[in-house]
Amino acid sequence: MDVKDTIAIVTGGANGIGKAICQKLAAAGAAHVVVADLDVEQAEAVAESIQGSAQSCNVAVESDVQRLIESTLAEHGRIDLFVANAGVTAKGGAEVSNEDWQRLWDVNLMSHVYAARLLLPYMAEQGSGYWVSVASAAGLLTEIGSAAYSVTKHATVAFAEWMSVHYQRKGIGVSCVCPAGVATDFLNLDDPVHQFLHFSSVTPEQVADDVLSAIANEEFLVLPHPEVGEYFAYKGEDYEKWLKNFSRLEQKIERFAKKQAEKKAA
Repeated sequence: MDVKDTIAIVTGGANGIGKAICQKLAAAGAAHVVVADLDVEQAEAVAESIQGSAQSCNVAVESDVQRLIESTLAEHGRIDLFVANAGVTAKGGAEVSNEDWQRLWDVNLMSHVYAARLLLPYMAEQGSGYWVSVASAAGLLTEIGSAAYSVTKHATVAFAEWMSVHYQRKGIGVSCVCPAGVATDFLNLDDPVHQFLHFSSVTPEQVADDVLSAIANEEFLVLPHPEVGEYFAYKGEDYEKWLKNFSRLEQKIERFAKKQAEKKAA
């Protein structure tokens, strides 16, 4: 798909990967980019810089997502590209509160479902369209520091796979983006797991370039970190060994975190 002259929506477009995607789409000649975010002030700043428009949207609320899509259709007459980028995380395992588990479920997965309910039938009738799910390497592998993030990003990947299977022959392209560490505010450098991810982090602009390349070539899996593809392949080849290796990594990170805590306490 050529993004030139398209009408695009990017959720979580005010910062990080979303902001970079908005900028790259505009630079590539998109007719109009709608920057959707809870951070309205920053969304408006991004929109102004690319001659797009901003809209307040809490993607965890279905009526907000409906309003975003319906208002864009009313204003521009069509939607060619939807980038489901908004995402949240919460540190911890099974002990994480029900409220946080639900928040991650709503933002990381259900927001995609809410948009798809309206957009996929519309795009199928239109005979064209493109969907981008920004997931995570955690959706293919795991995120040692967050059970809820890992589980909900696995769900993100699964839903993107389902959309591709059901809609690619109806003229709708689907890409699923699975980066590891990205140099944004999302990386908390006080967290040992995020410190580990920071060592190989890429810029939001690199991720955005990879996204536009995937759209142009209509590729499903987008891997800004090629090593993630190698780990994913290895997971399928020897699942038991893959689990053991990740367990060793988790142990190393725990030891590192303990040493850091001891240094601070000294």
